[in-house]
This record gives sequence, C-alpha cells and structure tokens, in this order.
Amino acid sequence: MRSEKGRRWCWIALVVLYMEGVVVAEDPYRYLDWRITYGDIHPLGVRQQGILINGQFPGPDIYSVTNDNLIINVHNHLPHPFLLTWNGLQQRKNSFQDGVYGTTCPIPPGKNFTYTMQVKDQIGSFFYFPSLQFHKAAGGFGGIRILSRPKIPVPFPEPAGDFTILIGDWYKTDHKVLKTILDHGKRLPFPDGIQINGLGRDGAKFTVEPGKTYRLRICNVGLQNSLNFRIQGHKMKLVEVEGTHTIQTTLSSLDIHVGQSYSVLVTADQRAQDYYVAVSSRFTTQILDSTAILHYRNSRKTVSGPPPPGPTTDISWSLNQARSIRTNLTASGPRPNPQGSYHYGQINVTRTIRLANHAGLVDKKQRYAVNGVSFIPADTPLKLADYYNIDGVFKVGSIQDKPAGRNIHLDTAVMGADYRAFVEIVFENRENIVQSWHLDGYSFFVVGMDVGIWSPASKNQYNLIDAVSRCTTQVYPRSWTAIYVPLDNVGMWNLRSQFWARQYLGHQFYLRVYTPVKSYRDEYPIPKNALHCGRA
Repeated sequence: MRSEKGRRWCWIALVVLYMEGVVVAEDPYRYLDWRITYGDIHPLGVRQQGILINGQFPGPDIYSVTNDNLIINVHNHLPHPFLLTWNGLQQRKNSFQDGVYGTTCPIPPGKNFTYTMQVKDQIGSFFYFPSLQFHKAAGGFGGIRILSRPKIPVPFPEPAGDFTILIGDWYKTDHKVLKTILDHGKRLPFPDGIQINGLGRDGAKFTVEPGKTYRLRICNVGLQNSLNFRIQGHKMKLVEVEGTHTIQTTLSSLDIHVGQSYSVLVTADQRAQDYYVAVSSRFTTQILDSTAILHYRNSRKTVSGPPPPGPTTDISWSLNQARSIRTNLTASGPRPNPQGSYHYGQINVTRTIRLANHAGLVDKKQRYAVNGVSFIPADTPLKLADYYNIDGVFKVGSIQDKPAGRNIHLDTAVMGADYRAFVEIVFENRENIVQSWHLDGYSFFVVGMDVGIWSPASKNQYNLIDAVSRCTTQVYPRSWTAIYVPLDNVGMWNLRSQFWARQYLGHQFYLRVYTPVKSYRDEYPIPKNALHCGRA
C-alpha cells in the first residue's frame, strides 16, 4: 500500500504539472453522420441531378477548432463508388484519410466509411468535395472552417458574423455525360454559368446589420475557371489565405483561382439598401457572371444599377495582386508563436523539382501530362500497395523531376522524396491558360511568380521573408510559379491540377514522402476500419 507521504508527493507533482501546463486534456471530438444521395438541384434555373449530403446542396459546413478530431461517417447511397477529399486539411501523418483514389479505397454503393481526421495545428478556410469520377460537377462540396483556440490571439476583432461563400463555374449537363465526353477523349465545352452557394443569379442572400463587420470565407469550388469576386459599393479587407493570416490589405475586387480559399472582412458602412455581390470569370473570351445579394437588415430598397464590373483578361493586374498577398509575420497562427518565427528563407534547399504541364493526344484521345507523363490510376490505391509491399502497382521514379519534352506517355506516376527534405518546386506553364496546382498534405511558401521562362537567375526575385503559405497556387499563362515545401509529413500525397477535366485526364501525380524508419512518431498505422480493394 502506498504511504501517506507517497500519496502527498504524487498529488503535489500532479498539481505542479497542471500549473505548468503539462497535463493536457485530449483534444475534442466532433461527430458527423452524412448520407450521400442524388436529388434535384437548380443551380442555373434548370432541374439537374445533384449530389446531396443529408439532403443539402451545397453540403453542410464543417465547424471546428485547431486540433479538433473530426469523425465523419459517410454513407454512400449512390449507385457508384464515392469518396470525399478535404482540400487543405493536412492529414498529419495520416495520408490514409486523404480521400483520393491514390490513398483510399472508394466507398462501395450501399456501404459506409468513417473518416477519422485531426485538424492538427491548422486554422483557416477550406472546403471538401467528391474526388472520384466526375462527381464534383454534381455538387457534394461544402465549406470547412477551423477557428483558433480561445487563448490564441487573432489579428482582428471578432466579426459579427461568418459566411461561407462557395463559388464556381457550372454545367447544366449531367455529370455522367461530362464524364463520358472525357472518357471518349474529347474536351469539355465551356461551362454554362456560375453558381453561388448552389444558386444562380440573385439567388443567394447575405443579411448584415448596419455598422457591423463580417467575415466572408470565399472558396472557388468550380471545375476550371478563375473567378473575380467583388461587392457593390463596399471594400474588402483581406485577412486570411488557406490557413495563413495575411497582411491586411484593402481590395475592391479579388481574383480567386480554382481550388483556392480566402477570408475577407466587409463592414456594412453604406446606406441601408441591397447591394450586388458580383462574381465573373477571368481570362476567358466568353465572360461568365452571376450575382448574389448583400442585404442590410433594415433595407427598404432593392439592388439598383448594374453590378460592378470586374477585370476580364488583364493578367498583369492579377499578377500584381497575387504578389501583394503576404504573410502577417507578427500574427499568431494555430499556435501562440508568431507566423514569422519559421524562417523558411534561411533554410538550404536540398532539391529543385521542375514541373511542366502540357496537353496532347495519346491514341487520338485528349490527355494532359506533367513532365511528359499522363497519370493513369492503378488497380489498387498506391498508399495501400506501399503499406502492404505489393509489387507491380507503381514504380517510384516513374516521373522525373524536370521537364521531358513534348511527347506524352501513360503511367501511374509516383515521384519519391525524402522525409524532412526542404524542396523547391517550380511550376512551368507553357500553355496559354491559367493553371492551378494543389498539393495534398502540405502548405507551401509561394516565393515567386512571373511571366516568361524560369531560370536559376529567377531566384534573385524570390520573396524569402513573408511569402504567403497556402496549399493551392496559380500559374499564369506562359509563366512560372516557385514554391518552397518543407517535407515534414510522411505519406503518399496527390499533386494535381485543380482544373478538374485536366486532372481527370492525367494532369496529376503522387509525391511519396518516405522514411525508412517505421515509427508512429512519423506516420500513423493503417486505420482499423480501412477499406480494402484491388490487390490489397
């Protein structure tokens, strides 16, 4: 039996540990139960078959706080296999939960799968969407917001309200027809319009109180087009980009490229009436546009006049705006320490990876490639094949780390990379359209972008002080964008185009971040409920 003295010392030790902050309760759990079904939707005023989550289109917002555990049970009631991916959630040490076919077996019709994820050391605005087939063209997407923990300072006063605004180009054509067009090796036609929170022109309404300030989390969940966002008669203050608090700049309009997310603050400081929220396509010959309504609660007057015009094809304006978006070095991120305490510009780059995208035909069918390789899925998710050491599913090194000419060949492209390496990736866009690149599992520093051809001398113009850290970046036509990535997350990670038809036809590959040390410190084991398929 433990002595009284021993019990007393044990109690004192616990008190000291508690006072020192060593004893920490387990991070909270949030449980969600989602039914995936088809249902009627009318984004552009025409009835379509859409993908609903618990009967909703768009799907429900996910509300969370830094380090929360998300337990999301997804029941697939579609007649097709289904997966959701979480655009911007880093899935620390846990690429099994990423929800793309290279990491996760599809949920069969009539079955369910429970995602178990932690939003470890993250804050900010993101979204989720279906990753298989061409389901994204039918909906199934929704917003993700990760709030700071209560004692972590945020560099702006708490807003009076917080709106998720999901914008994107949209087709009236059924997603299965669009998929068939791509499967036949043809290009898709130009989209038919723009949806705003699942609605067409003047369908969405955001109600505000005069004099109060609101946070708008704007995500481009579309299929291909960059969009410009603006509000009639109001300025916007940029405060956050995909989990990074930014230097707060005042904007009259904002370019949001496909797959990107931004937070702005808007103050209801104008005369009490209704105002247009305008969204239009960028860099397109045919301009798509749509509107929503900013409604003052005491308004007695509807919107008047034309919606505010936006920029159209001017690239230099957009490029200059992108360069102006920088990290607020003194603001706290998900932890109390300032965002600027990580001096990425002082770390030696261990490897430079150059990625060039291009289009072409293979066997008379349209394909898209990176460094000459057009990705084709294997019969087994790559992460499962890697975990179980299944030979013949993929080959590390099947895509090179520099451009390889204009010829295209098909392969299950996987590039190897060392855990804890610090790499430079240069996206070289030799085509005449804007590209949008996303890397699962990471945020990266956008250190430079410019028109023309990248060369080692281009490093002289890199921002090595306060480049914004994000997970999706644009590359302008016949231009380049350079990023720095600390490879601190072991796993199999999808690096892809957010132009969804291009992604579907090969514009993607997987980055295998590997360590020979098998430790739960570096990577979690395969989930007990993991689905198995293919050769696994």
